[in-house]
Amino acid sequence: MEKRKEREKAFHDVVYEDHSRWKVVDKYYAITAGRERFYQDFVRRHSPGRRVLDYGCGQGWSSLALAELGARVSGIDISDTGIAHAQEAARARNLVIDFRTMDAETLEFPDCSFDLVCGTAILHHLDLRRAFAEVARVLQPGGVAIFMEPLGHNPLINLYRRLTPQLRTVDEHPLTMADFAMAEAFFDRVDLRAYHLSTLAAVPFRRWPGIFRPVLAVLERLDAGLFRTLPISRRYAWYAVAILHRQAA
Repeated sequence: MEKRKEREKAFHDVVYEDHSRWKVVDKYYAITAGRERFYQDFVRRHSPGRRVLDYGCGQGWSSLALAELGARVSGIDISDTGIAHAQEAARARNLVIDFRTMDAETLEFPDCSFDLVCGTAILHHLDLRRAFAEVARVLQPGGVAIFMEPLGHNPLINLYRRLTPQLRTVDEHPLTMADFAMAEAFFDRVDLRAYHLSTLAAVPFRRWPGIFRPVLAVLERLDAGLFRTLPISRRYAWYAVAILHRQAA
């Protein structure tokens, strides 16, 4: 195994046993409901009765939910610890899910195995050219992949990342617009939705719902208008949801 992948595996084996390191950033996720809702709604619409790959499944929570919707789910992760937790959770719910420890850059599935590939905060840990090639390979013609990933253009967010190295691996790389342009070499169409620019200003109000909710709603509308009228502003968002379409046969 490459040194980079050994570091990623070791980091995530620890993370899946001890979640305490994430408490320092929990506050920022108070603003993410809109992004999560879009991602989850998309995945739920495209899952029932279909073959789904949970790409970088961690402890398998998304895989469990998709299997309960009637999808035929495979979940892969580089962490043995994460996969062990996922398998245990599936057994507890009497769900049949194909969980495997696997390198996301060298998938052990035949071509055209899946209708949908989905993942959250996984691509920025990978060699993107290898990852995009593998995702495109295992998607059937007309299939789609969706990923929710951090962006790497905002200087203030990048400063925070440099000040909190314990929360990330040394090899991870939040995505850039050039990375999404690269994806166009592997997919017929790449759709991108940006999230969280001005909405980060709502975080200090999270403990007061009566203030937080209306402030967040206003800032979400502000972000939507800004991203629509000034597309270059999308690169400075915290996160993006990317939808990658493989051309139908």
